[in-house]
Amino acid sequence: MSEQTAQQDTPPRRRVVVAGAGMAGVQTAVALREQGFTGTVTLIGAEPHQPYDRPPLSKAVLLGTAEGSAFDVDFESLGIELRLGCEALGVRPADHELDTEAGPVPYDVLVLATGAEPVTLPGTEGVPGVHLLRTLDDAERLRPVLARQHDIVVVGAGWIGAEFATAAREAGCAVTVVEAADRPLAGALPAEVAAPMTAWYADSGAELRTDARVERVEPGAVLLDDGTRLPADAVVVGIGARPATAWLAGSGIELGPQGEILADDRLRASAEDVYAVGDCASFPSARYGARLLVHHWDNALQGPRTVAANILGEIPAVYDPVPYFWSEQFGRFVQYAGHHAAADRMVWRGEPDGPAWSVCWLREDRLVALLAVGRPRDLAQGRRLIETGRRMDPEVLADPARPLKSATLD
Repeated sequence: MSEQTAQQDTPPRRRVVVAGAGMAGVQTAVALREQGFTGTVTLIGAEPHQPYDRPPLSKAVLLGTAEGSAFDVDFESLGIELRLGCEALGVRPADHELDTEAGPVPYDVLVLATGAEPVTLPGTEGVPGVHLLRTLDDAERLRPVLARQHDIVVVGAGWIGAEFATAAREAGCAVTVVEAADRPLAGALPAEVAAPMTAWYADSGAELRTDARVERVEPGAVLLDDGTRLPADAVVVGIGARPATAWLAGSGIELGPQGEILADDRLRASAEDVYAVGDCASFPSARYGARLLVHHWDNALQGPRTVAANILGEIPAVYDPVPYFWSEQFGRFVQYAGHHAAADRMVWRGEPDGPAWSVCWLREDRLVALLAVGRPRDLAQGRRLIETGRRMDPEVLADPARPLKSATLD
């Protein structure tokens, strides 16, 4: 057989293009290689930096104890082509092409992993001293603010607001947190669970103002709608994030009410040969009977394995994880597993004014979610119990001296 004939008989290698070089995108590229994919893998990222992990941005990078958080991945040895500083502009599914700043990129399979972008505070565009915290550049801009021990106003008492306030207090800054709702984490946890966390702010030396709406931000101050004027050398906005999917307008790829890509249970988008993973996508959960949009690190770590398995196509893989995340704030390690929206009963383990306690959510006596504050063993056992769907004895569950797993009934 001639060399020309052999080349003609060899099927072309499949091309996988991954749009987004954060955790979800990087892990998708790595998982493809780990699972034996031999085609070309191209990873496209809008930022010029070597792909990096985000959690250290609100801690080590911000406080100057680490210069960066680049992934420990040898992309060259894995045969993963990096195209950095290259923003994705659109997708043409019929042509199997991704449009970028550098021109069109053809693909056989496209993975959308563009993550989420922070919600901005209206009226703050161009106001000096106003910051977001999502990227490495954001953290680098904020690091000297903390080093100079400026007076800081944080807008939003969610997870990112609490983590930033924690770092700012560690740096010796005066911190005021303003929250429009009546409690911290109002969008994430029930009132009775979030209420004990209010005291954490005062304990750390930060001031928390709830039911406080920002009227406007001007250089050096934040004005609230009740007339209060808060001095601010810097303002950090942490009022949530939305899927970074505006660039998909006109592509025909179906989006949900929050702008997220509507993926199926195999993380396939509505367009042929397109997958979506991480913060930019929601997926249907048979476990919870709901579509979930999970903006957390573990989702960006776990989902890519499912995407890679389905691209290889040997055994169809369904994605239905127990969501998990953690937060380090005000000297406490907070962990959450599951999805509590459909629970019909809540059980406390320990006193919420103490240093360590947990909350368990049950549905028909089966554990569906758990929040653990300073009780990592509860979280580890609870996560497994949620996965297995074991029935629980609520009375045993309420005893913090007994292991969580001892409350199982079957």
